[in-house]
Amino acid sequence: MNFASFIAGRISFRSKRTFSKLIVRIAIVGIMLGLGVMILSMAIIRGFKNEIKEKVRGFDGDIKVVKYDLNSSYENSPFVKADTFENLAIKSGAITHIMPFATKPGIIKAHNEIEGVVLKGVDSTYQWDFLKANLAAGTVIDFSDTTRAKTQLMISQTIANRLKLKVGDALMMYFVQEPLRRRPFKVVGIFDTSIEEIDKTYVIGDISLIKRLNNWEPDEIGGYELRVADFDQLDHAANVVNDALPPRLRLTTVFENFPLIFEWLPLLDVNARVMLILMLAVAVINMISALLIMILERTAMIGILKAMGAKNWAIQKVFLYNASYLIGLGLLFGNIFGLGLSWMQYKTHFFKLDPESYYMTFVPIQLKLADVVLLNIGTMVICLLVLVIPSMLVSRISPVKAIQYK
Repeated sequence: MNFASFIAGRISFRSKRTFSKLIVRIAIVGIMLGLGVMILSMAIIRGFKNEIKEKVRGFDGDIKVVKYDLNSSYENSPFVKADTFENLAIKSGAITHIMPFATKPGIIKAHNEIEGVVLKGVDSTYQWDFLKANLAAGTVIDFSDTTRAKTQLMISQTIANRLKLKVGDALMMYFVQEPLRRRPFKVVGIFDTSIEEIDKTYVIGDISLIKRLNNWEPDEIGGYELRVADFDQLDHAANVVNDALPPRLRLTTVFENFPLIFEWLPLLDVNARVMLILMLAVAVINMISALLIMILERTAMIGILKAMGAKNWAIQKVFLYNASYLIGLGLLFGNIFGLGLSWMQYKTHFFKLDPESYYMTFVPIQLKLADVVLLNIGTMVICLLVLVIPSMLVSRISPVKAIQYK
């Protein structure tokens, strides 16, 4: 057996010195808390960014195509469906789904209350996955019956609370145009995205109603929403789509449609880096303190080993091995603490958030194996490298004085 590891094992697990045991336990707890908090921080930051991104792109699409004009209102300018463009976009492989839509401002009146909204019209090709995942009550619009679909409406929980509406209630929506139009609707579903810009503004209905109100032709629409195959390659997909666009159309990405949100998300990475540095610093300081105390407590042992011919580096390795045992225990308990708490939150959503401030009702979690592995390796390597310096205290200990040390 290796000399340094044998001695390290003896003083690590069979030591009877109560003071050093206390310091060692504090060091292990420090590493455990440091690694656990780092794992939680990374999981929360990743979860938060992913949840916000999925909420925004889930409702508004990854790429939006509208008519090339100066219209910046909520009411789209119509254009004829571009079948050639649809085929080229799908064949490119960068786009997985294309959904026509149209929007039109309106005013809802119910229970002697009024609320300004934007009606987003969709058809049977619309992907309902996002809204189904965020349904608070009811169901999505059923396009199997085209007549009933025109009177069905999905509203947000925010609008439902303001107008005191629930699933099954009837309401009247007014559209300000010449002449003034009004249409009856029945609430079939209530969604809650927790994104204020969406929940305060949009309701979902049938696009054919908007076409009829605006006197559009049957093949005219207000725009397209496109879903990309790989969101990380959104810019590439946008370039591919742009090359296939007819001259009369233009596109915007979800980054351009929600600039404030996507400019804010990268700031979370700064918070994560600060948290990692602070937690790593705590773990390193704890280990340095523990190592120095262990060296001072073992001064007599160091003197005896030196008198027997042991080199400074061999003795240093004894304490570095000892430190690595302690770091290993801290990492083990830290993984149990961090991963366990992350799993509990992922399953139970125990820790809640204010949706008005954070766009969601609970602390989201997204764990990646690579993050956990890198945090473990990084903590171990940095701690050991930093501990080489205090271990050099061994070389300054004189064998004669050390043996006399009590």
